[in-house]
Amino acid sequence: MRRSLIMGNWKLNGSLSMLAEFITSLSDQIDALKMCDIAIAPPAVYLHEAKKQLKNDRISLAAQNVDFNTGGAFTGELSPQMLKEVGAKYVIIGHSERRSYHQETNEGIAKKFALLKETGLIPVLCIGESETENAQGLTQTICAKQLDAILAKCGPDAFKNSVIAYEPIWAIGTGKAATASEAQKVHAFIRQHVSKGKDEIAKTVIIQYGGSVNASNADEFFAEKDIDGALVGGASLKVNDFLKIAQSAVAAKTF
Repeated sequence: MRRSLIMGNWKLNGSLSMLAEFITSLSDQIDALKMCDIAIAPPAVYLHEAKKQLKNDRISLAAQNVDFNTGGAFTGELSPQMLKEVGAKYVIIGHSERRSYHQETNEGIAKKFALLKETGLIPVLCIGESETENAQGLTQTICAKQLDAILAKCGPDAFKNSVIAYEPIWAIGTGKAATASEAQKVHAFIRQHVSKGKDEIAKTVIIQYGGSVNASNADEFFAEKDIDGALVGGASLKVNDFLKIAQSAVAAKTF
């Protein structure tokens, strides 16, 4: 059985005091969440401090981005090895905000994916379509194109020990979420598409849903067979809300 992965993407939010309070509260209740994996992605400047404060290896750390260079004259960038050294296990790449605000391409994201795999970090590949593309019935076409860039760069085994996060762009931070059945259809398509004859990879790859997931709607998403947890944005900034989402994932695996 695939384990759910609940990951909080803090984006450009947080402080040292928030970090300390969040880790303390989460650690106190982590034993009740044994049926799912938990990770938080604070801003990179807080990763080292988070690693020092974490006393329970049940809580993993994720970085929100990485460069596709390992070193050199690239001001402001962070290499996979640097992130690994300060405690990151996962790295989010391809988020729609990076694609939009920083003009990241499928090819550049594929380079990051390949480098993360070489470094022993787990890529969390974000894919998804815009509202216009969704209205035009292009959801599967867009997702396939984003996945195919990874497969072309890394081969059919690319998604072994990797994570995919389906995040419809029109649902990120808008309060609009896809219905659970809509999300399930896309997740099922993704699982089929990445198999490329590698059925075992398709069966085991974790596919999260992201896009206005909160404590009120999480139950509906996690009841679907191909939705393996969530990449949580705004609702991950309040530990009680984040815990409720994780508890929903646990409940979905134990009914």
